[in-house]
Amino acid sequence: MIKVIVVDDQNIVRAGFAALLNSQPDITVVGEAGDGREAVVLAERTRPDVVVMDIRMPGMDGIEATRRMLAQPCHEAMRVLVLTTFDVDEYVYEALAVGASGFLLKDATAEELVSAVRVVARGDSLLAPQVTGRLIREFTRQRRTRPQAPAELATLTARETEVLVLIAGGLSNGEIARRLVVSEHTVKTHVARVFTKLAVRDRAQAVMLAYESGLVTPGANPENSQP
Repeated sequence: MIKVIVVDDQNIVRAGFAALLNSQPDITVVGEAGDGREAVVLAERTRPDVVVMDIRMPGMDGIEATRRMLAQPCHEAMRVLVLTTFDVDEYVYEALAVGASGFLLKDATAEELVSAVRVVARGDSLLAPQVTGRLIREFTRQRRTRPQAPAELATLTARETEVLVLIAGGLSNGEIARRLVVSEHTVKTHVARVFTKLAVRDRAQAVMLAYESGLVTPGANPENSQP
């Protein structure tokens, strides 16, 4: 069972999400919270697998709540799925920067919400990495900062760098395997090593690092890039 807590300051929205998720045979909602501070306490008590987190809330918002939750060693395996009204939202960018595994629009269908919870629960980023890539390209372009490649990038092998570029292009492990003509198991090994060397939690953070470091440039198509 995937244990979930739902965090939203609107009672009707929160109850609706909780009822929908509880109706699934493989998902159980272990708690609900109306603000970020309450969510942090609830997560500590219930140890959920996934937190469905609204970003904009009075008091402690979803970004700060996500930061505090994921800073705790006991939440190393927990994933945060943030909810937003707009698909290009600087708050979403900040949420990804503090460790959220992806985002979902509040007007998503019931099927999309259920699928999103399952996706992040198994350690993937949501939903289509291309959407996360578009968000990151937009804000790295707006900030216009000079890319500074972290020293950890230099520790990647040529093949691991290639895999990182393809991750930033939105390719799944299976697609990367076909692109590189290797087994999917080999790709999973490369991805795991990339995450470990770069100290990122998941694909969403890996995509952000690829753009912010300048490995992939805003406006380019990373899927067709060569590292």
